[in-house]
Amino acid sequence: MTIHHALVLNLHQPPGNLEHLLDHQSWEAKEILFAYDRIARSLWDYSDVGRVHLSVSGTLLETLSSPGFQERVYGIVDCGSLLWHWQNQSIIDILGTGYYHPVLPLIPERDRLEHLKRWQGIAGHVFWRQRFNGFWPPEMGFSMELIPLLRKFGYRYVIVDSEHVEPVTPMAWQEIRYRPHIARHGSLEIIVIVRDRELSDAQEAGMEPTWFENELKERTKWCNFEPLVTTCTDGENGGWFRNTTQEANFWGAFYQPLLATARKGGDIQPVFIHDYLDRYGVFGEVEVKTGAWNTGWHHGRDFTQWTGSDAQRRGLAEIRALSDTLHAELDKPGAPPPGHDLDTALWRLLRAETSCNFYWGEDWVGRARADLEEARAALTRHLAARPADAAADAAGPETRRQPEEPQ
Repeated sequence: MTIHHALVLNLHQPPGNLEHLLDHQSWEAKEILFAYDRIARSLWDYSDVGRVHLSVSGTLLETLSSPGFQERVYGIVDCGSLLWHWQNQSIIDILGTGYYHPVLPLIPERDRLEHLKRWQGIAGHVFWRQRFNGFWPPEMGFSMELIPLLRKFGYRYVIVDSEHVEPVTPMAWQEIRYRPHIARHGSLEIIVIVRDRELSDAQEAGMEPTWFENELKERTKWCNFEPLVTTCTDGENGGWFRNTTQEANFWGAFYQPLLATARKGGDIQPVFIHDYLDRYGVFGEVEVKTGAWNTGWHHGRDFTQWTGSDAQRRGLAEIRALSDTLHAELDKPGAPPPGHDLDTALWRLLRAETSCNFYWGEDWVGRARADLEEARAALTRHLAARPADAAADAAGPETRRQPEEPQ
């Protein structure tokens, strides 16, 4: 029996992070850039069997495609060639995601749409295509209410963590883990691809091809179907991926030997998820509980990694309040098209929602607040430029001028 393996790598850098690292920790920045550059290069000699899914955040695409950044790092990595190599659809499948890498269930609904729309805008330009089959929720933060939005943007499937999948159709453990399923929200449905959490932990930490092969055979030995085993991790974090010695990193020590065995007809065969779906379809219905992937010290349920402190919760509350005010202005009947200040306010709001701002406890919450302050200032400038009565209406009833009492 063939065991089909879908490899997924998430690539993300917060806005300005690579530039900051180049200024202050240049070797770390180089390690990250080398990690990006070796992805396609490691697959070139195995294009007949190599298959990798990449999720690339909008902020990272923005950085790598910036002429100024490309010129700055040209002696380190040729970013233009790197992005061109990622377009090779025989070895790499690009997954959709959110532009600023927010934990989607934690941000307002209207902002989720903006993140997905903006990501498709830059990705369509960089990768010369308009359709992306699969969706990678940033931080694997998923809730069932996202299904209509994902369908609106044309996604066929979404990847979720095995910790949160509960069967609606009766099925065995191995069927839950290693078959695609349908999840429904109202009248809409989407295909769910289940990430194997334990195998993904091993992929992140470092593993040998022989151990991986034996583990997959043991986990799938009761399958009466050809299983799809999906492993997902970051693709540039940790020494396993950043190690510049090819024989000692993920690609040279693990994935290339795995591909060499697959080429000889081994039981484990790399696969694109959409190709597996075309051939084997889906099985049964599941419900996905709201949650994220595990973050080393936390299991991913209830988003404690991003909401555990008062400062984190206050920051998210400020985002929701400003989003409500801003979208009320954007949605005002008969309002002219958004101008520069409204565009700036929305951009800063979306950037404040970056998951990294809340991931590190309270350390980066100040970055979210700084963007929120800029968003408020831009919104204030917009209101100040409007007629007094209109500005008062937008600001709220407490600022509206009261009519004089009749004499």
